[in-house]
Amino acid sequence: MKPEHSKLAVVGTGVIGAGWATHFLARGFDVTATDPAPGAEQRLRGLVDAGWPAVEALGLADGASRDRLSFTTDVAQAVRDATFIQESGPERLDVKHDLIATIESAAKADVLIASSSSGLSASEIQAGARHPERIVLGHPFNPTHLIPLVEVGGGKLTSAENVAKAIALYTSTGKKAIRIQKEVKGHIANRLQVALWQEAISLVQRGVASVEDIDTAISHGPGLRWALLGPFINLHASGGPGGITHLLQHLGASQREWARDLGKYPETDDYIQQIAQGVDAELAGRDFPGMLRQRDELLVQLIAMKAVKAQIP
Repeated sequence: MKPEHSKLAVVGTGVIGAGWATHFLARGFDVTATDPAPGAEQRLRGLVDAGWPAVEALGLADGASRDRLSFTTDVAQAVRDATFIQESGPERLDVKHDLIATIESAAKADVLIASSSSGLSASEIQAGARHPERIVLGHPFNPTHLIPLVEVGGGKLTSAENVAKAIALYTSTGKKAIRIQKEVKGHIANRLQVALWQEAISLVQRGVASVEDIDTAISHGPGLRWALLGPFINLHASGGPGGITHLLQHLGASQREWARDLGKYPETDDYIQQIAQGVDAELAGRDFPGMLRQRDELLVQLIAMKAVKAQIP
């Protein structure tokens, strides 16, 4: 751990912010969190407590302790001595701009401000900022304290040096940071998810498969491989001795035909009830909170095993 990054501020303590707080605490940082919502501190500490067994199982850094978490409703107080600031406020540009203004009124001028925004771009968030060059995107995936991925990118006014600093910090905490080289709506992984959700919804609407069978198709099919290797490496493995070149040459025409037949994302909300009913039917008689606990336990085991097997990225 770098001593110059020992005091972190987490602005906004919903599910994502609480996940960041848990992650940073587990890596041995002092964390000051802030959120104006009534009861925010109690909810935050409850979420940190709930996530602590999982980060313990992954291995705590020296000095890691939940006692290193402090809370204030005053944003300026939270960021005044921070050496890195993770903003996880509501996904509204006006709120982000107000938060950035408050943060900049108190934070040191060279301290990075990373936004967890899942859709807004760094360029949009940094507009009007006093020091826009230090505002970066640091988008995690839920559960933030477990999933290693964080997407990092800068806006039009962000310095390349500060993007590199953010990547270095996240990497030092055990995150798997990828760089967004060009701003696009939804960043990288969310766009990949939306492409899958689009076709999954279409298949249900077209009567090809039920919600439950589509979930089964992914969780017991390609999802197992995707948890270990990405889509391109999996394609390469499917191509035999000729690798991905052979596979794309052999199946390219068929894949182009399938791609032309893919569904479009629904233009209205009429589909929501059908999908929700399908989810209710899939979960009937099941303990959903228990499923999520089991998911997290298996995630811990998978992440730990991937860390041991050096050839699995």
